[in-house]
Amino acid sequence: MKLQRLALAVAGVGMLAATAASGPAVAGGQADPKPSWTAKTAGPEQRSPAATTAACASWVGWPTAAGTVEAADVYPGRPPTAELYEPFNFVATRANATWYLAQNSTGTQVYFSGLLLQGGNLYRHTTYVRDSGLTPTFKKVGTGWTSFKSIATSNYSVTQPRHAYLYGLNTNGSLYRYAQVNGGFRALGSFPGFRGFKAMTMISESATYDTLLMTTKAGALYTIRIPITATAKPVVKLIRSSGWSAYESLVVQGCGTRGGSLVVGVDADTDSGYHYAMSKANGTATAITAYGKIPAVFNGVDHVSFTTYYDQLVGE
Repeated sequence: MKLQRLALAVAGVGMLAATAASGPAVAGGQADPKPSWTAKTAGPEQRSPAATTAACASWVGWPTAAGTVEAADVYPGRPPTAELYEPFNFVATRANATWYLAQNSTGTQVYFSGLLLQGGNLYRHTTYVRDSGLTPTFKKVGTGWTSFKSIATSNYSVTQPRHAYLYGLNTNGSLYRYAQVNGGFRALGSFPGFRGFKAMTMISESATYDTLLMTTKAGALYTIRIPITATAKPVVKLIRSSGWSAYESLVVQGCGTRGGSLVVGVDADTDSGYHYAMSKANGTATAITAYGKIPAVFNGVDHVSFTTYYDQLVGE
């Protein structure tokens, strides 16, 4: 596997290499990332020379049980193609949320940031991108997460009012929401009725709502629109009634100017990923194109989107 440049090459970081990481340890805080970072990264289509012929790509990462992270750029086609990154050392996790690529307020440090579950603890990782490689650091930000089986984050950062929420799918059948505040979290209540749901990821972020894409154990695919107002109830829309039961993980990234999305569904039983394109989600009227099996081994405990801090999802 050849190492890929990501979008970081344009920021002068250059080629990345594997690096060692210790167990979870406290990381220093980060200032709010600079909005100008979006212009420098210019989206997933600039992460690889092969993408010059593709309008969109999925940027997928997967932490493994062995305590490494692997990743790939996946390009739509029949069959889809994949360009793999060199793995780097991380820590063992059991659930992960989106990794956001950003730079600090002075423009001197590039890093990824995201949330993960390790046992019953919630951690935030800050993975620094340096010429010598990727250096992860960790800060515990919560306890009592043993009963949560999946997490997802929203990050509405473009205009006011901003919001950043953490969603947790609990084994008790409820979906919990937390506001990210000053490096910590404030509980915003829960929504019952999700006992039969299995995988989830964010598909849309706006000033007034977030939308999750979720599957059920029986194989149905749904969007769950959750208004940011405290008393509002989720709006649940069926997209497909069957065909999605194999997937333990979903990864979504935006594609095109009309709210389309690329979706990677990962079957953990066979370490296989499958690529789809979706029109802007609209219940059962949503158009879905299946591209087929991705030529890569998806041997992660979870699979997450790699994106930038100021890329917003508009898939619903």
